[in-house]
Amino acid sequence: MTQLAEIYHLENYIDTYAPGHYARVMDALDYRSGQTVAFKVMRSEHLTSDGEMRWEYRAFGNEVQILQKLADSPHVVKLLDCGFVLSAQEAPQEAEIVSLGRDLDGFIKALPERARNGWRPYLALESLPRTDNLFYLMRPTQGSTRRRLPSEEGLTLALQFTNLLHMAHSQKIVYLDHKLEHIYWDGSTLRVIDFNSSQQLTGSPATLAQEYAKDVHNMCVGVLYPIFTGMSPRKTSLIPQPGNLEAMESRYQDIHDLEFMMEPSLSPALQDLLQRAAAMQIPTLDAFAEGLQQVAARHGRDFPSHNASPANRAARDKLRTGLKLLREGEGRLRQARDLFRDAAVTESIGEDMEDELRRLVKAINELMNHRVLP
Repeated sequence: MTQLAEIYHLENYIDTYAPGHYARVMDALDYRSGQTVAFKVMRSEHLTSDGEMRWEYRAFGNEVQILQKLADSPHVVKLLDCGFVLSAQEAPQEAEIVSLGRDLDGFIKALPERARNGWRPYLALESLPRTDNLFYLMRPTQGSTRRRLPSEEGLTLALQFTNLLHMAHSQKIVYLDHKLEHIYWDGSTLRVIDFNSSQQLTGSPATLAQEYAKDVHNMCVGVLYPIFTGMSPRKTSLIPQPGNLEAMESRYQDIHDLEFMMEPSLSPALQDLLQRAAAMQIPTLDAFAEGLQQVAARHGRDFPSHNASPANRAARDKLRTGLKLLREGEGRLRQARDLFRDAAVTESIGEDMEDELRRLVKAINELMNHRVLP
């Protein structure tokens, strides 16, 4: 048997800010490619003494199937390897491993037998920077502070998410598990993780339409409302959302009214669109996309059926340039802070120098707590 340590070097957990129900996720170095990956392994508590597969076990097979069908989307995290580990340790450092690479059919066929023998499924996924995770970015260190994406970036994210759902719905797939913990954003490109709760649908056209409408509702309530307001749809600060199946299915089903008093400067047209989606008044993804394009045209974007005014188009060009400069500036501030922080722990440094470095680190942190971009 092959030892996991021959293939992967497991490092720190990368899910500590929002641990999931199904699995734990660690940074890992894949010795075969030299690439850092996100190593996602099922929690050992989901193994059963009789070898039966609980839904958490089956979810790994479901996820690889969904990832395979959506692999052409630039917004879906990439699957690099799948297989099984034999270890009761949460972090299976000393486990035996069966690596199946991208043999997804072989992985799915092996699930029942591996479950009977106490093996835990794992996926090695493309590693995305924690600093791009929107839940991580939007939760401020000070409780009185809220952060939101600028409308320009939020509209770009919303349009890209709509394109992703269009690809999914065209294959009778619904994402369902909409929450900021699953959303990565670098200022221009959306990336989405965790498809273990997504569903491949069957049923009548009416049943499918109902599920698609719920997917649009969940996206607007669970992702778009928080990114445009910095608040939970439950009118509270942002907190991690539970990830078990029952909690996911009921997470937003009672939310049909959104509050915008904390963000009155948000475009009234965008407020109206999100409110209608929350109230289940937008029956299809195409109808939502149409409404989103109308709002985006008011913010300087052109579409085949909706044109921006020349003034708004010119203003948007300057807005985009300004946002790019802001992102570069915030990145430089982080680099400066890290340099000061590293210098402050230099061995045998003088007290005067250490005090000055720590003063600068504190000042930059205070500035970053009130930054414009999450």
